Amino acid sequence: MVDRRGNPPSTLADAEPTSTCPLECMKRIGFAVWERGSGAGRNVTFPAHPHSVTGERRSFALLRPAADAAAMDRVRGLVL
Repeated sequence: MVDRRGNPPSTLADAEPTSTCPLECMKRIGFAVWERGSGAGRNVTFPAHPHSVTGERRSFALLRPAADAAAMDRVRGLVL
C-alpha cells in the first residue's frame, strides 16, 4: 500500500499487478507520442486519472516507477 496523500478521498488502496498475478493476461497501459508545440522534437505521455482534491485539479499517474524516478525517462527514450 502507498501513501494516499493527494489521492481522491474514496480511494481505499493502490495496487499494481505483478507477473505472477491473475491479472497478468490484461493489456498493459498504452502511451501517446506528441510533436512538441515548438516543433523541436517529440514527447511521450502516459495515461493519468484526473481528480480534484479540495478544489485543486490533480492527476494520478497510471504508470509510474517502482523505485527509480529516472525509469520514466528511460522508458520515454525507448519509445522515441
